[in-house]
Amino acid sequence: MDASIPVSRDVDWGTAKLMPDVDRQRAWLLTVNGAPQSYVDLDDPTHLEFEYARRLAHVLDTTGEPGAPLDLLHLGGGALTLPRYVAATRPGSRQRVVEADRGLIALVAEHLPLPAGSGVEVTAGDARAVLEAAPDDSADVIVADVFGGSRVPAHLTSLEYARTAARVLRPGGRYVANLADGAPFDFLRGQVATYAAVFPYLCLIAEGPMLRGRRFGNAVLVAADTELPLAVLARRAAADAFPARVEDGPGLARFAAGAAPVGDADAVASPEPPGGSFGIG
Repeated sequence: MDASIPVSRDVDWGTAKLMPDVDRQRAWLLTVNGAPQSYVDLDDPTHLEFEYARRLAHVLDTTGEPGAPLDLLHLGGGALTLPRYVAATRPGSRQRVVEADRGLIALVAEHLPLPAGSGVEVTAGDARAVLEAAPDDSADVIVADVFGGSRVPAHLTSLEYARTAARVLRPGGRYVANLADGAPFDFLRGQVATYAAVFPYLCLIAEGPMLRGRRFGNAVLVAADTELPLAVLARRAAADAFPARVEDGPGLARFAAGAAPVGDADAVASPEPPGGSFGIG
């Protein structure tokens, strides 16, 4: 693939574009309908350009023994940024990726192929359907990074869905999701209440201005049946180029105060980003 020529293709859910990064020789930005979806550096899969991806990686890095293989289920594929990261940092990991857009799968396979022996299996399908079919206690981590356009689909936000995720996770496993919202945080507060009804341990990782309602943005939700390494996560998040904080315990309870768990019958997609917050053309 010519590292200087953008690629544009119609896929199942719109128009996907691969745009080269002029500062990194074999690095690409994937957008779908103008919204950034993934950033991949083929020469350095540990380079994570997006801050939310770094926060997801902090959770992965602190799960289990450092560097030990993990079994991961990725809901949402994009350009496979995190599966590449895990393959590089935890060799021998078994990873299954579920992506609904078959056209996008084909585009990524053609132009950004996985290295041989990566241990990554990519499946076309609906994230919830695949999760519901997964065996009990079969994943160390479930990573949910699913956006239909710029919105998290409603059927991936409910209490029933959260219970399914808990069933699929092994004891000590973690569910980690990339979410997006802005003040008054009706969606994000509902998600905290929903996962708090299923998992005893929870935290949010996000930039302070976003959590204070100053702007729309991403928040990483982490849920588990055992205590989370909050101090380590807080140090790592604070050291990033765009520092974030970890909200848990009483602070998280205050954030979600008054919110109720969301069932399938009442679930809604995350809100549309105002003014194309994440669009880049």
